[in-house]
Amino acid sequence: MTPAHPHPQHRHPHDHGHAHGGDDGDQAEILDLDAEVLAEHLGDLTAWLPLRTGPRRIVDLGCGTGAGTFALLDRFPEAHVTAVDASAAHLRRLREKACARGVEGRVHTVQADLDAPGWPALGAPDLVWASASMHHMARPDQALRRVRDALAPEGLFAVVELAGFPRFLPDGAPEDRPGLEERCHAAADGFHTEHVPHRGADWGPMLTAAGFTVVGERTLAVHVGAGAAPGDALGRYALGSLRRLRGPAAGALSPEDLDALDRLLDTDGPHSVLRRDDLAARTERTVWAARRTEDVPEDGTGSALGR
Repeated sequence: MTPAHPHPQHRHPHDHGHAHGGDDGDQAEILDLDAEVLAEHLGDLTAWLPLRTGPRRIVDLGCGTGAGTFALLDRFPEAHVTAVDASAAHLRRLREKACARGVEGRVHTVQADLDAPGWPALGAPDLVWASASMHHMARPDQALRRVRDALAPEGLFAVVELAGFPRFLPDGAPEDRPGLEERCHAAADGFHTEHVPHRGADWGPMLTAAGFTVVGERTLAVHVGAGAAPGDALGRYALGSLRRLRGPAAGALSPEDLDALDRLLDTDGPHSVLRRDDLAARTERTVWAARRTEDVPEDGTGSALGR
């Protein structure tokens, strides 16, 4: 993705400070870790989608390095995915992964800024998937209408959002500054309110205003990894996420909290987050499934696959 942060809408797993430091390589790594750590939950969401038939043509808007793309390819073995992102580096990484998985023939990548005046031709998809991307749009209402216009008859639009950064540390940690993680989140809220005003939005009313009818909504609590070994994917995911949080939080943290955060981020130090065996990724993920209003029966229902 590529938001008004360095990616308006297409590249993060949660609200990483794309405008606050880090390059495409750092961003790609944390996107890959997000996909690895939260893979089971992503699979649950693709299984839940209230589809009438198995989609053959899918568009992944703000695909990043392909978490949603590959989850959808796994779920729908007859489908082809057009993966759209503003980052050439992320799309290159996605293509490399597609080749490694032997599915390169089922993936087409498109580099595009979805806040630009015109969108590339995306065909008439049966399913449009937008995960952690819509809230980065400068004009999400405009993007929603464009998706509506592009969908095939009876197509489905799935908007997926994480509830901000995951939490990783247990209550009372770190021992020298209990509650540090929550204070970091609180300190970063002002930045995100200013730069990502649609973060945490209820997409239901916006979908309705754009000519959709919401046919399903689900919030999934995510709790992954309590007791995982130090230094594994969960530890690296926590490290990358806390590094991203530091930028927008630093100006509002006390010197003592900033020092404690830096000790967690020091991979060579004794207090490194990589040395902890008590981490768990905790967040929520919500999905809104919608169809164009004219494609929905009067009772607002429709048969679904995989529910």
